[in-house]
Amino acid sequence: MKALTSITGIDLNDVGAHVRGLEAGGFGAVTSQENQLSPFLPLAVAATHSQTIELRTNVAIAFARSPMAAASVAWDLQTASRGRFTLGLGSQVKGHNVRRFSVPWSPPAPRMREYVQSLHAIWDCWQNGTKLDYQGEHYQFSLMTPNFMPDPQEHGLPKVQIAAVGPVMMKVAAEECDGVMLHSFCTRRYLDEVVVPRLKRGLAASGRDLDGFDISGGGFVATGADDEVVSEVYEWVRMRVGFYGSTPSYWPVFEVHGLEDLGHKLNAMSKKGQWDEMTKEIPDDVVDLFVAAGRFDQIEAVIRERFGSVVSYVGMPQGTPVELLQDLARI
Repeated sequence: MKALTSITGIDLNDVGAHVRGLEAGGFGAVTSQENQLSPFLPLAVAATHSQTIELRTNVAIAFARSPMAAASVAWDLQTASRGRFTLGLGSQVKGHNVRRFSVPWSPPAPRMREYVQSLHAIWDCWQNGTKLDYQGEHYQFSLMTPNFMPDPQEHGLPKVQIAAVGPVMMKVAAEECDGVMLHSFCTRRYLDEVVVPRLKRGLAASGRDLDGFDISGGGFVATGADDEVVSEVYEWVRMRVGFYGSTPSYWPVFEVHGLEDLGHKLNAMSKKGQWDEMTKEIPDDVVDLFVAAGRFDQIEAVIRERFGSVVSYVGMPQGTPVELLQDLARI
């Protein structure tokens, strides 16, 4: 299991030194999110100031850019990092696509499938000289002249992973991608009874299994040097469980635990704007379903039980002791 942490929002002038410190401190990967700033530029700086740490977008918004544009920047980052880049994509919701990015909206899973297939077709053309001829409903690519072809990769093609919550997008991840980014609103029981069986079915359809398939996320981690820090993060998780639990698309997780009534109650409260009151509706035993909690000197065993044998990347706070990161790497 590799520990990852985010470098989103760090000044580009400081990214190089910061990532060198994370690499020396034992982190296995850093992520950059398309939030207020570009998800790619921090990783470009990180790629040229590090040697071993993996670089991942978590996430770049897929439909806001052409697969050709995404293929190109991923190619550059794979080259600069000497094979350490993973392109993590997310669909985002309709409102952001239409009103923030001004791009058309359609059912996201079929479009994401074509998006990933397009990436592979483009990269196959660049790497092997295969004629570019991808014809889908949403994307069509048939022109690639020598002037626009980059040199072949010396370190293998970039990996692709997508964020998936529902069963259809999870099927796309298993059938088309190198990994999946799971939502934090997830429990161990939901992982074992729902997520893993779905992934295994999708992987089998593409002639693969879970070996070599990256799984990240799937729950919260609340940890720190002392009980006060852990408690603060734990209460933040309580708020997030209430927030996400009010949305019907997340209720399948509640249903596994017989918590459907809680979901309906939270939904009704959200419509009244009762956000603080919603948090108070989440008891400790429900929070515990979603989080691995404990001090730095306790958390390794908790993470092993909560994520072990399923999750290959787990998010950890910066400042995590190197000895703990080494322990996690042995899970």
